[in-house]
Amino acid sequence: MTSVYENTSYSLMLTLSGMKDLKFKYVLIFMSFSVYLLIILLNIMLIVTILLDKSLHKPMYIFVCNLCFNEVYGTTGFYSKFIHDLFSSSNEISYSECMTQLAIIYSSFMFEYTILVIMAYDRYVAICRPLEYHSIIKTNTVAKALIYSWAFPFIIGLPTIIITSQLPLCGSTIDKLYCDNWSIVKLSCIPSTALNVYGFFAICVFMAHALVVLLSYQRLVVACRNSHDNKRKFMQTCGPHLLSLLNFTTAVLFDLMFSRYGSKDFPESLRNFFQVEIFVIPPLLNPIMYGLKLSKVRRTLFKRHKKLASL
Repeated sequence: MTSVYENTSYSLMLTLSGMKDLKFKYVLIFMSFSVYLLIILLNIMLIVTILLDKSLHKPMYIFVCNLCFNEVYGTTGFYSKFIHDLFSSSNEISYSECMTQLAIIYSSFMFEYTILVIMAYDRYVAICRPLEYHSIIKTNTVAKALIYSWAFPFIIGLPTIIITSQLPLCGSTIDKLYCDNWSIVKLSCIPSTALNVYGFFAICVFMAHALVVLLSYQRLVVACRNSHDNKRKFMQTCGPHLLSLLNFTTAVLFDLMFSRYGSKDFPESLRNFFQVEIFVIPPLLNPIMYGLKLSKVRRTLFKRHKKLASL
């Protein structure tokens, strides 16, 4: 089979076939724009609240702040192109834009896991080893944890992007609403065994992150059984965290499995719904859960709201 283009030519236009037969476009434009604005508003509001209130300059809230920043970062990678395409009635994307979008979206997915692991460890130390908390979770420890949470996903994801960008392509149609790595790999003219093996390794690494979170919660549940105060702490700070992990992992696994093994007989409207769900539910749910469930954040938010209302 002859390559459609050389992989060094970044002027190639790819087609996002998921955008082709979308109905009720004006409704979709309104809903997408509203959801994206709400995601930005809720997450930025929580970030600003934590940054401006010195009483919230503690490890747990700093990690929540970074989680919210990631929601803005990841959803911008999707909605900026999606809304533009709805307005322009275009379903094309340049190769360079496609690679940029998949890099942003995948790094955002991976960052979600690294920050959730760090948050789980923070809660484990706070509840199971409270007397040692300040000696373990120090300022430099928090700084190292934040560097790890951002650097590790890029280190793991970079080889995938580099290998994918070297593949000669024999097609130009991506069967999704957005660019993802597996869709590009499926267009390759040559076998991509190395990429498949590395991709499986990367998936295992981040599923291991999810397993670490679950194991830490198992330890927390055991520690909280005989203490009413620990039970209250667990439900207040760990409940949102666990719900966030389960919701996000379910969405990511469905997206990965469907991309690789999904049937084309599956209704396109449902396929599109499940693709978009990961950019709607977690980014909206996280700031709502952490903003309302964490009492200190909730009180600060209400206090600021009252001040603004009285002006």
